[in-house]
Amino acid sequence: MSSTRYGITGAAAAAALAVLALAGCGSSSDGGDEGGGATPAARDKGPACVGTAPADGAHVLRGGGFRLPGGGGVQYAGADADGTKRTATLRDGAKYASGQRQWKVEPGAELTLAGHGYTVRQVCTYRVVLEPKSAEDRTALAAAPESPESRQGPADAGLCFTTNRTVLATAAAGFPPKGDTLSLLDNGGVQRFPTGLSLTVSYVDTTTGTAGIAANCAAIPVALYKDVRTGETVELAGVLFEVTGLTDQAVELTRTSA
Repeated sequence: MSSTRYGITGAAAAAALAVLALAGCGSSSDGGDEGGGATPAARDKGPACVGTAPADGAHVLRGGGFRLPGGGGVQYAGADADGTKRTATLRDGAKYASGQRQWKVEPGAELTLAGHGYTVRQVCTYRVVLEPKSAEDRTALAAAPESPESRQGPADAGLCFTTNRTVLATAAAGFPPKGDTLSLLDNGGVQRFPTGLSLTVSYVDTTTGTAGIAANCAAIPVALYKDVRTGETVELAGVLFEVTGLTDQAVELTRTSA
């Protein structure tokens, strides 16, 4: 395995605080906590994934939200498993607000969000994959964005919430190659990527061997990986990483997908 490491290069602390404020906080024993953080994967009993992810599915990341065609949205608000079965708590809307509906789902479940139908195809510790029922919604998800360049903020929705192959390839190319390591510094500011994704480490606790990773894109918290441990999988902009190191200075993620 290559030892190449990619670290954060001095971003403003204020930007980091802004991302953390969007990501929210809080916890709940059933994983349906206010603020978007799902139950830590290390506390459940697996399996890591159930179901199969289709190529045109929307990847909703743990603790985060996803904007859907037609103006709707969905959040992966909680995770649970009993050793043979895995379920997820999904919440209506791309951002947390009080009074939102939520559902506990497993692969095969059907949902209607903002008048559009979706089928849950895969539930993992780190993501839920939804498949649009209509060809129109599948086409909308795969559409090319108005601009291939990140402008930061809501204008990046076409880059952040898409199944477009060109956009996903651009996002993947912004990370170190498979087998190399991305180092995210604790309290080191925000690291930005070509398609609008911003990452920050909210904390590292070497006593418990846990850390928090917050991701933001198009002004929406798209992931909040709370209490991650070495050996766990996280997904960022369609790319899979394994947590391979936690120190009092950094979280190290080794890329495992192409």
